[in-house]
Amino acid sequence: MSDIKEVLVPDLGEDSVEVIEICVSVGDSLDAEDSIITVESDKASMDIPAPFAGDIAEICVAVGDKISEGALLAKMKTASAAEAAPAVEETVSSAPTATPAPAAVETAPAPAAAASTTIEVTVPDIGGDENVDVIEILVAVGDSVEVEDGLVTLETDKASMDVPSPQAGTITAMHLNVGDKVSEGSLVVTLATASAEAPTAEAPVTETPAPAAAPATASIIEVTVPDIGGDENVDVIDVLVAAGDTVEAEDGLITLETDKASMDVPSPQAGTIKSVHINVGDKVSQGSLVVHLEVAGNAPVEATPVSAPAPAAAPAPAAPAPSPKAPPVPHHPSAAAIKPTGKVHASPSVRRLAREFGVDLTQVNGSGNKGRIIKEDVQSYVKYELSRPKLTAATATASGEGGLQVLAAPKVDFSKFGEIEEKPLTRIQKISGPNLHRNWVTIPHVTQFEEADITDMESFRKEQNVVCEKRKLGFKITPLVFMMKAVADALQAYPTFNSSLSADGESLILKKYFHIGIAVDTPNGLVVPVVRDVDQKGVHELSKELMDISVKARDGKLKAADMQGSCFTISSLGGIGGTAFTPIVNAPDVAILGVSKSEIKPKWNGKDLNQG
Repeated sequence: MSDIKEVLVPDLGEDSVEVIEICVSVGDSLDAEDSIITVESDKASMDIPAPFAGDIAEICVAVGDKISEGALLAKMKTASAAEAAPAVEETVSSAPTATPAPAAVETAPAPAAAASTTIEVTVPDIGGDENVDVIEILVAVGDSVEVEDGLVTLETDKASMDVPSPQAGTITAMHLNVGDKVSEGSLVVTLATASAEAPTAEAPVTETPAPAAAPATASIIEVTVPDIGGDENVDVIDVLVAAGDTVEAEDGLITLETDKASMDVPSPQAGTIKSVHINVGDKVSQGSLVVHLEVAGNAPVEATPVSAPAPAAAPAPAAPAPSPKAPPVPHHPSAAAIKPTGKVHASPSVRRLAREFGVDLTQVNGSGNKGRIIKEDVQSYVKYELSRPKLTAATATASGEGGLQVLAAPKVDFSKFGEIEEKPLTRIQKISGPNLHRNWVTIPHVTQFEEADITDMESFRKEQNVVCEKRKLGFKITPLVFMMKAVADALQAYPTFNSSLSADGESLILKKYFHIGIAVDTPNGLVVPVVRDVDQKGVHELSKELMDISVKARDGKLKAADMQGSCFTISSLGGIGGTAFTPIVNAPDVAILGVSKSEIKPKWNGKDLNQG
């Protein structure tokens, strides 16, 4: 059993202080004096420690809160008296105990087989320092270590140091994480070490009958939303399963709709749905919990005869849950910044300096030991940011601040002039409008119009379509395929067009791949699926792929990965007609090709008019 105890704010010598950092998360295990939060008054910053050991059950404050003495800080789960009873640290059995042997056991007054000793490794004397940062974990559960091998790395205000292993053995449990604060005596790892010698020939070993094989056990895993191309707060438009349903690997669980496409979140394994945590209309992001899934455990293993009576071995570490699948298309280097972990190594005085200057410490490179950020690092970062040019117009517009001081559109009651009908915009239409406006006002558009003689190309295309019809290939070759091949060749010849501006606006990202986006008009709005490696594919392969993505686009079945990574975009008027037009550049591309309808007309070649 365990008890829930409230942790209250102690006497801080101030009427009110501000919470500037939460040092723990729900579920963390703390020792007495481990920091829970960091607060700041007008005079100094300080940590509020845990008054006793236990697990964090609930955090009752947030960053920015003002708290005072007696306020509820957190709730902690502590061990009950029965659980708190001191356990035997060294579970060694070198001889039979006085416990009567079971009837089925053949007794023999011989020493037991070799056993292992489980010891707890704690932080040694570290010069009187307390609440020292853990900046690196050097081992993992299951690792074998020798005497003096490093287990974790600590950093004080003066130096960095490793906590060594006092004996050789195997790590059976880790009790620290990067970012934790420790003091002398804090528990680091549990270590299984070799113990008593094996029995000799004069000491026969007793045997117990082999127990029946244990049945395979089931485990429950959490299924979360995978990488969805960096989108956040995505709408859930359909829930495809319910509690009790049986699913196979890759079966859809829920359907999401991003700004660009609809997609299913698949099941990573076969199993049974235990609970569903998502409803239609919810908004989710990468990592949001979808369902709890019960999956089959490892196959049963027959137990082998064991020495009697031997101590129970340390439990084997649980098999790690399968890692989420990598997205089929990696993000473009400039498509999204690396998400900060939120953990930085900096003293309270440096954090306060950063807040005064409005500096995000996750963007600052630390020059201190183990990457610790010092005062000079913050000052250098501020000087650099003030000296470099800014994309002010783009930044202002993208942040929704107007930037161009455009007057608001007039409000008009159209019903005064006649009958009207109000039809809601689709999600894609709502998002594509602001995105296209952003691209139009922040990217300089220079348009060059040119005509191309496609007489020979059309002749060849029609011949090939006759061949495709006879061979019943199931697709037709369109002029767009030849344009894609031409664009890929042009990008190879002029690599500057196959680039994107870096996020800081100071360099070009030159791409060594040739992925072409194709603008497709759908009932829900304009989407741009991407055909990959156009330079490596033939006309027939591209024709089939174009047909497939066009169908998926119009059916709303495109996934986020299908619309990522374009180098260049082609937009075609197709059957609309018209002689020329200016399409909007599809950021982060640097150019776009607008293609009008082909037509037959005479052209002067210097001598006479030819029918082109």
